[in-house]
Amino acid sequence: MISFRPTDEERAFYDLARNLAIENIRPVARECEASRSVSTHITKMIEELGFSALELPEIWGGLELPLISQVQILQALSYGDLGVVQGLPGAGDAASFIRLNSDHTLLQSYKKSGRDGARPSVAFVDATDADAPWASEFKIRANGSGYILQGISKPVRLAKTAQFVAIAAVDSEGESVVLWLENKNWEVLEGDYRLGLLAAGLGRLHFSNVNVGAEQIIARGREASELISKVQNRIRVLEASKELGLMEAALDYAIEYTAGRKAFGQEIAKFQGVSFTIAEMAFEFKAAKNLVWQAAVKVDEQAEDALGYSLRALYRAHRSVRHVTDCAVQMLGGHGYVQEYPVEKWMRDAQAQVALYGREKDLLIRRGEQILSGAKERVTQ
Repeated sequence: MISFRPTDEERAFYDLARNLAIENIRPVARECEASRSVSTHITKMIEELGFSALELPEIWGGLELPLISQVQILQALSYGDLGVVQGLPGAGDAASFIRLNSDHTLLQSYKKSGRDGARPSVAFVDATDADAPWASEFKIRANGSGYILQGISKPVRLAKTAQFVAIAAVDSEGESVVLWLENKNWEVLEGDYRLGLLAAGLGRLHFSNVNVGAEQIIARGREASELISKVQNRIRVLEASKELGLMEAALDYAIEYTAGRKAFGQEIAKFQGVSFTIAEMAFEFKAAKNLVWQAAVKVDEQAEDALGYSLRALYRAHRSVRHVTDCAVQMLGGHGYVQEYPVEKWMRDAQAQVALYGREKDLLIRRGEQILSGAKERVTQ
């Protein structure tokens, strides 16, 4: 049985992150969105608290917290604003690669680049899905002991300011590979992506016949395949946790708004249609939260079905965050689309988040294939 009761240490971390989100992050969210970057003041505060290094190993100066602890902290921070959290400079999604390969010689230059809790940004390109809509635009061709990169990646966060790029892919010969680039031989194609997460430094990386030598390869073949699977599981859980924070913010804001407004002489919240919608939003949030927390524990334990738990958690988080933020806009009526209220931004951020980390349909197909594959193996045994 999994206990969802936070430890005293986790509660202290959560309270600290939640206060920071309410008092410091949310008030500057619109400003950060307008400037397309996170303010240095917020960045410094988060770095000083160690919240930018939750996943990084201790020998790198990180906290190296278990996923269940990170989930709670990221949920609390994203309660302030998801766009700000996604735009924080640092290792980003590549932090999980670093955690699982902290001694790799190729990563030592990045390790040395960190000072006073601050680290350069890393953009992570997951090019392992050959069926993705953008897959045909980005190719990795085997070239002797190295590779040649050609084309444009999918949109990734931190691309705008990235000094390093981590790439997980399947090459032209069907072999898995993990690359680490730091010579800035790429071009960033900027632009608004689904009009959300505008402070996250979104962009597509353009490579023009870039030669990647053997010295830039972290892993290849079976080793790379296993590493990528473990990293993807962790990223799914961490991203789902951020969506929990956004959901909770939208739910709380809708409750406060409907409880404080009146129509026809009574509070809006007392109308049956409104109360039903609020209850449905709460159910969606709680269901997603339970699945994400469960997945966090299972992935850290490297459970046999860690992949299934991570897929299920992110799928439900995606579905729920889209539903909850959309309902929040509806609960505010015409005000829901006015920028003086945060819900329209949260809805846009939710749409962009889902697009960046896998559409519900794709996650569901992957989960179904995994279930069927497991059933087939049991039959053949």
